[in-house]
Amino acid sequence: MRTPSPVRPRSLRVVLAEDSVLLREGLIGVLGRFGHETVAAVGDADALRDAVSAYEPDIVVTDVRMPPGFQDEGLRAAVALRAERPTLPVLVLSQYVQRSYAAELLDTGDGTGVGYLLKDRVGQVEQFVEGLVRVAEGGTVVDPEVVRQLLRRRRDPLGLLTPREREVLALVAEGRSNAAIADELVISEAAVGKHIGNVLGKLNLPPAAGTHRRVLAVLAYLRG
Repeated sequence: MRTPSPVRPRSLRVVLAEDSVLLREGLIGVLGRFGHETVAAVGDADALRDAVSAYEPDIVVTDVRMPPGFQDEGLRAAVALRAERPTLPVLVLSQYVQRSYAAELLDTGDGTGVGYLLKDRVGQVEQFVEGLVRVAEGGTVVDPEVVRQLLRRRRDPLGLLTPREREVLALVAEGRSNAAIADELVISEAAVGKHIGNVLGKLNLPPAAGTHRRVLAVLAYLRG
């Protein structure tokens, strides 16, 4: 009996916005190596918006700080694009942990199909591409270092959570599945599910049509 061939992930059409030519070319190479096509690579926020209109990509990857002011032009362009196209997946890259940027991005749309990674993560090629694909498929990815720094600034309503529940929520914020969380904490998936249920209950996130409770919990975590 022939063993079925592994299913290859679909090729993504990417619009890339990065003002550093070296990093931009490096990202194009990484994406191409994994079978993804960079349909446009631009160096400023205005060009990013134009490229998205022209190419209708599967995902946008953008730096936070871009010309002319090198403040938050890339982020503001991403937020504006998500306001116009709530289902457009966006992965933001940043040199530093900037809590407000992560929270503002995750507040766009319904909080799905968004990611915030530090540029250091790009050097871990497979993790970067895995995060890219997860965001393109509607997932939420937050860099572990961002999560760790946010964890040191906890305020209510997260004060109601036990240390283990906060630990589980931190891993949810990193985009981990229940199985991955169980492996990380060396507990059962049933225990993970129970902890997540407790978190959702304590954060007053009952089941409701059209909502993504895990994403809302992550947003509460980022705002905390």
